[in-house]
Amino acid sequence: QVQLVESGGGLVQAGDSLRLSCAASIRTYNTYSMGWFRQAPGKEREFVAAIKWSGTNTYYADSVKGRFTISRDNTKNTVYLQMNNLKPEDTAVYYCAASLTQALFSSYYFRSNIYDYWGQGTQVTVSS
Repeated sequence: QVQLVESGGGLVQAGDSLRLSCAASIRTYNTYSMGWFRQAPGKEREFVAAIKWSGTNTYYADSVKGRFTISRDNTKNTVYLQMNNLKPEDTAVYYCAASLTQALFSSYYFRSNIYDYWGQGTQVTVSS
């Protein structure tokens, strides 16, 4: 059974940094591409960042480009989201997700329906 467990969320002030972690209990973790999504109150879930199974390609939403960095450590079955210069509009529940899609991942990384497993989410609140 696959489990994804996020951690690292919290309450911070605008301009601060946080690093989210997502630990995966997947035996073949290095075959999964990973993504981060977020959902703010009253809004739909939106794509934040993704990284291919190989770690060679990363993708970002325009709203976080230059501030967030996604990375993975396949020896620890963990994906990270380093978030710098946080803004109040970054406030949301952040979810990590795992995708077995390989050939088409580069084209559809931003679509939630290509991800096979999801974590429970971790709350990030940024005060102004």
